[in-house]
Amino acid sequence: MNLDLENFLPYRLHRIAGVLSNRARDVYRRKHRLTVPEWRVLATLGQFGRLTASRIGRHSAMHKTKVSRAVAALEERRWLVRETNETDRREEFLTLTKSGRSAYEEIVPDLAGFETALKERLGEASSRDLLAGLEKLEAVLLGPGRASNARQGRTGEG
Repeated sequence: MNLDLENFLPYRLHRIAGVLSNRARDVYRRKHRLTVPEWRVLATLGQFGRLTASRIGRHSAMHKTKVSRAVAALEERRWLVRETNETDRREEFLTLTKSGRSAYEEIVPDLAGFETALKERLGEASSRDLLAGLEKLEAVLLGPGRASNARQGRTGEG
């Protein structure tokens, strides 16, 4: 039995995700020379505010080592600050600084434009169908409610 990769859904999704990620990366790299993990940390904090590194990792599906390196790089740029959790001193809350928030707000319109252009090329009906299909796939793979929770920054943990 042979596997036809060109029609194997996981392969196709992985390949297209790579292309989309690279093209989006070009957008935020052009202005701020961010790596993918740095952008994901910046974007997650930009969207949800004060979070721990472990919550950022779960939300962005990044390994803790990548999150840690990205946090250190953003801290070095003075784009985020750490605050010790007084309840659990092993944990730190991360928050964007004014300059980190400013960088995030500079990048978002460009990425929104990238997404708009992509949706326009797909057409309204195809875009809607694709998003509905992704929602269904997330529900199948992550479980009912987990996909929308992930998009809203909730991870099912307190």
